[in-house]
Amino acid sequence: MRRKLISMALCGVMLMSTLAGCGKSEKETTTETKETQASGEPVTISYACWDSNQATLIKKIADEFTQKNPNIKIDIQVNGWDDYWTGLEAAATGGSLPDTFWMHSNNIYYYGSNDQLLDLTNYISSSKEVDLSNYPQGLDDIYKVNEKQYAIPKDYDTIALWYNKTLFDEAGIAYPNDTWTWKDLKEAAKKLTKKDKSQYGFCAGLHNQEGYYNMVYQNGGTIITDDRKSGYDQEKTIQGIEEYFSFVKEGLSPEIYDDQARAEAIQNGLCAMGFFGSWNLSGFAESDFMKKNFDCAVIPMSNDGGKATIFNGLGNAISAKTKHPDEAWKWVEYLSSKEGQERQAELGIAISAYNGTADKFADAYKMFNTKCYIDMVSYAKIRPYSNQTSVWEDKAYELLKNAYAGKEDTAAACKKVADMMNKAISEE
Repeated sequence: MRRKLISMALCGVMLMSTLAGCGKSEKETTTETKETQASGEPVTISYACWDSNQATLIKKIADEFTQKNPNIKIDIQVNGWDDYWTGLEAAATGGSLPDTFWMHSNNIYYYGSNDQLLDLTNYISSSKEVDLSNYPQGLDDIYKVNEKQYAIPKDYDTIALWYNKTLFDEAGIAYPNDTWTWKDLKEAAKKLTKKDKSQYGFCAGLHNQEGYYNMVYQNGGTIITDDRKSGYDQEKTIQGIEEYFSFVKEGLSPEIYDDQARAEAIQNGLCAMGFFGSWNLSGFAESDFMKKNFDCAVIPMSNDGGKATIFNGLGNAISAKTKHPDEAWKWVEYLSSKEGQERQAELGIAISAYNGTADKFADAYKMFNTKCYIDMVSYAKIRPYSNQTSVWEDKAYELLKNAYAGKEDTAAACKKVADMMNKAISEE
């Protein structure tokens, strides 16, 4: 979520010119909505997201929704992760947010506390389709600000270990399973790493959710304490980060700082293993190379048996300034209903958040051991967040870079992160 001024300006112009939000008063909005309903003219509701693979599949749900609600058409709009947030911020400033859009734990407080999102509390209480008790409480709580619900959980995700079966077979190594520990992961990585570095055993890219966060929590550490302090300076947190960084320091992983580079390192055969979130499945399933060579397993536990995978989920939100709040709610209500959530899972869009629908997602990707993502929920840890997560999260990467590359002591780098993070949280 690095802020890019040029990107912000371009995305702001694009979003403000194409998305359906506007800066009209509540009275004007209500009047226009009633007039539209009375005339029976079709209403177009914009729906913004950042994953093109999901967007293609969501289009099927949108078409099915429109068949049942012919006066409501859904316009799906996609921007990549960085451009999505810079564009959303620019659109919010200009009063032109999309009608409906994805929300993330990193940013919910910013938008919810600044009157940018429609309060869904009353809509939910009067709905026959949406009951928040049908979703994991941890996900519900993410999208609640000052006791008001500003988004409904769309899905959830966990992190798994992906491995190249072909390279394992060639090396005579048994595939990863639920008994693997950090020691097993390290030993396999050593055997799969070639001396000329044409092949590495593991892809330990500099990433938190798909990287060192998992080992921190497996080791009993934390990123944010219960009293809202940084956990980066705790011994167990430092140990977990050092364990992850050790793959780079020992030459078992290349230095990788970019999400796309991590995926390419797996798909071009450079790395034999890596941590990847469940949101990658739709893309991996389209790759003949991945389907032929790869499978996934639960993340290895710490050497003393500590288990954890990072658990997070997106939410569907509605702009507070949408011209069509009732139609926007009808769309979000459908996405949040048992029917809509089951359809999302069946299509393989994401692991649906609605209790009891997750197995349908696993069935959508039978070419992989997809159920491992669901099996880890019982010991998953909610992705750490504060009111302004993005303020300190990106800065943490910058402060950890030298330690990751073996140019600085990990404990010293983590102390710098803790100081920075505590200052940022105190100013929230």
